[in-house]
Amino acid sequence: MRCYYDFHIHSCLSPCADMDMTPHSIAGMSYINGLNAIAVADHNTARNIRAVTAAAQQYEICVVPAIEAESAENIHLLCLFPTIEAAEEMGQVLESHLPPIKNRPDIFGEQWTMNECDEKTGEIDVLLINATDLCIEEIKAQAEKLGGVCIAAHIDREKNGIVATLGCVPEYLDFQTLELSRRAKDFEKDEKYKYITDSDAHILTDIAEKSSFLEVNEISVDEILKNLR
Repeated sequence: MRCYYDFHIHSCLSPCADMDMTPHSIAGMSYINGLNAIAVADHNTARNIRAVTAAAQQYEICVVPAIEAESAENIHLLCLFPTIEAAEEMGQVLESHLPPIKNRPDIFGEQWTMNECDEKTGEIDVLLINATDLCIEEIKAQAEKLGGVCIAAHIDREKNGIVATLGCVPEYLDFQTLELSRRAKDFEKDEKYKYITDSDAHILTDIAEKSSFLEVNEISVDEILKNLR
């Protein structure tokens, strides 16, 4: 069966995202757009995943626990996990490797944690959109140790993309799946990789409509991760 997806959405916990990107609003817009599965991948943290998962239940949308990690090389990596607990453990690791720079909401934006009713439960003080001091290999190894899949994010983009930063996707990193932005044009694909296309939505209207899909036996986190491996 087809599983229509968007595996790269930011919530209001990412300072660069609009404050309308609340758990219930994300779930509702994803339902309106006909999506079967989504992933909220905030920068270097997993603290809003439980709320989004709970909010999406009423719409019967599968939520894949995820994080967008930033390596010491300033490269973004989309990490998808089999459980919320695994994502939260990864988030703790990433947060502990961020530089101790406090967020300036007036400059970078708010960093709110929320519950499934879109009620604010807290704020994160450390600025989440910095690079960690972990290299690509360390982030990938940690994600896979927790049963996750690590994907080089938006590789067609110059900012924080692995191709623009390193000049290629190094074979020794052994990526199985690569992500393209939905605005990718004339990107030359390599047959040895699987490719997914995501929105990297920071505002509600950017969440993907029913277009990209995976062929799966059932719509579940385990089946999705199996497909991406």
